[in-house]
Amino acid sequence: MDVSERIEAIFATVGVTASLHAVDLDAVDLTVGDDDGVGVGVGGGPEVGVRADEQVVIASIFKILLVLEFARQVEAGQLDPTERVLVTAADRLGGWGLAGCADDAEVSLRDLAYFAMSVTDNTAADLLLRRVGPDLLPMLAAELGLTRTRVLGGPRDLVETMLTDVGARTEAEFARIFPTLPADRVRAMRVFDPAHTTSSTAREITRLLTLIWRDEAGPAAACAMVRAWMARQIFWTRLAAGFPPGVRVSGKTGTLPGLHLEAGVAEYPDGGRYAIAVFARADRLASRRIDVDLAMGEAARTAVEALRGD
Repeated sequence: MDVSERIEAIFATVGVTASLHAVDLDAVDLTVGDDDGVGVGVGGGPEVGVRADEQVVIASIFKILLVLEFARQVEAGQLDPTERVLVTAADRLGGWGLAGCADDAEVSLRDLAYFAMSVTDNTAADLLLRRVGPDLLPMLAAELGLTRTRVLGGPRDLVETMLTDVGARTEAEFARIFPTLPADRVRAMRVFDPAHTTSSTAREITRLLTLIWRDEAGPAAACAMVRAWMARQIFWTRLAAGFPPGVRVSGKTGTLPGLHLEAGVAEYPDGGRYAIAVFARADRLASRRIDVDLAMGEAARTAVEALRGD
């Protein structure tokens, strides 16, 4: 059984269909796949892909582009990272972090970036997006050669789309209606359609990570900021769960009902560095599926071990 078949079997066991791409990020040329799922990478380095060019919803994975644009503007002197932002009740969106605050909070732009990455804080991401300029993210994607990466608004736009699609006026009303919807009605929502929401491919997301880790996505200091924030992500049950102690995994998750997503970089003690993107779509719509999360980590490790010849 070749590596792509082993990965497909891992996903099938937990009832998901997934896109995966893993690459030795120190390679330099474009990659071309071969029959066993291991392709020829840059400078002879390998890649592993399963539906790597399929257009998929990326949800909060877009926050990597967001904080990269913020870091680039900081390094260009266009933004002061210590600039203070007052977060009020009107700013709060569902999710982790500032959304759960009972009172107004004042934080810096830099801390908004930290919260957006470490706990995938939608409120922080929305406020940061307003400050850096939402129109700049599609331009950044184009500059980096991410020709199939579409950024259609930020977290607030996504929430408003979801409210409209279920006929809810508020997030509280949405929380009451959503669990009552049949699966086909949920899957028809625009947030699950790559053509109508922020989307990309697994291959393009590993390209983005490769550029960041190689200091080619902007000034070296800006890329270093993004790497530091990704290293502080608190969620460990997906990609990180698949790797042994001593392997550093920096990542960014994305989650919607039935969608389990993560992109990250695994760094080995011997200096090997591997960019990985895994986007899983489950048959069941439950948001919390530890079996799916752990399968993502197992698939990521399987891909990287194939790259390393382990």
